[in-house]
Amino acid sequence: MSTGIDHIVVAVRSVEAAADVLEQDLGLKVTGGGRHEAMGTYNRLAFLGDTYLELIGVFDAALVRSAPSFAVGRAALAQLEERGEGLATYALATDDVARDVARLRAGGSPIADAVAGARVRPDGEVVRWVCAFPELGPERPPFLIEHETAGAEWGDEARATRAAFRHPGGGRVRLTALDLPVVDAAGVAHEYGSVLGIEFDERWRAVLGVQSIALREGAGGEPMVELASEPGTALLDVVRFGVRWRRVPAST
Repeated sequence: MSTGIDHIVVAVRSVEAAADVLEQDLGLKVTGGGRHEAMGTYNRLAFLGDTYLELIGVFDAALVRSAPSFAVGRAALAQLEERGEGLATYALATDDVARDVARLRAGGSPIADAVAGARVRPDGEVVRWVCAFPELGPERPPFLIEHETAGAEWGDEARATRAAFRHPGGGRVRLTALDLPVVDAAGVAHEYGSVLGIEFDERWRAVLGVQSIALREGAGGEPMVELASEPGTALLDVVRFGVRWRRVPAST
């Protein structure tokens, strides 16, 4: 079953330039990433414990369009071509994606079969995962991902190191909330329910573990990512890459 938000995918023109901005303006250290060689995209990651922010760029649009199984790449390309830099989609973590897909489809969900993915890190190690995709987009439900829990990014040692890692701005920063502007909150909430079984309350808010997802109808503006930092860290409220970033003290 889903255990919360796994990562947020932000499409950018230049991954390198965006990584610099993430570090300089938000105080988040960008430490991971690599290339999806056969898919036409590349990325850099900022880990917040086991949740992370993914900056994704396109190095070959033709490859993206010719890779039908790589829905994230197509969502990123559509974001860049149609709306500019911004939130392309996001993922929910699961410990058994095949089981979740079977359960959801038994209930009528149109979510697709699980497919394997991989990327090559700069050190040559291959990172692997399995995903299940609905139709993606900024107002569409997220996809599911199950990581292969081994190696330099998802092995026990790597996860323990991430849990203790302190970012330059905020220390042990964690993602706590995602606020999404939508045209029709009731319609979007219904789609989340029919595709992923996620239910929203009367305020259009859904709680997944220690994180929340909110639908903001009619107000427009950018999607908002809320980050909880260690006590004493300066508050932050800025817009970068078409996303509003808020840094607040962690609740005790």
